[in-house]
Amino acid sequence: MTAENKASLHNQKISEIYDKYHSPLKGFISKRVSSKEDSEDILQNVFYQLSKIDFEENPVEKISAWLYAVARNQIIDRSRKRREVELPHTQDSDGEGFIRSLTEMILESDSPEDEYIKAAIWEEIESALSELPDNQSEVFRLNELEGFSFKEISEATGVSIGTLISRKHYAVLHLRKRLAELYDDLLKD
Repeated sequence: MTAENKASLHNQKISEIYDKYHSPLKGFISKRVSSKEDSEDILQNVFYQLSKIDFEENPVEKISAWLYAVARNQIIDRSRKRREVELPHTQDSDGEGFIRSLTEMILESDSPEDEYIKAAIWEEIESALSELPDNQSEVFRLNELEGFSFKEISEATGVSIGTLISRKHYAVLHLRKRLAELYDDLLKD
């Protein structure tokens, strides 16, 4: 097969995938991104990433799962770049949110000291999340930081809701343990 024929088949395959998944993917992204321009950029980036795939060397078995995973990652990357410094809210078994307490304590004012504390807490949270297995860190980030429901995460990843809840639970336990010293230090001040 000539390179020209190969390119033509590749473009045809991309076109077919685009026709089939453009609208549902656009809806998926639009529900998670507030700006229409950002939504269009993300959609365009997803199909750009698809166009770079050599289907002969790297066949994609479940194209829809791949497209939604790329879209989800694009959404996460974009929101990280634009995220305001705000702490996540997590309930512990007593009903009092460990991270919510940290949030309320430091978000009362915007003094330079508070900004420094916020940055330090985010650094500790990111460090603690990086210590977790990827699957636990990812579900915590998606659910708590990005606001995706367990159902949405399950649909995008194919992982059961029960497994996702369990993974998040382990992530919260790790964060609570890892951030306890920082929390105690902040309460003393």
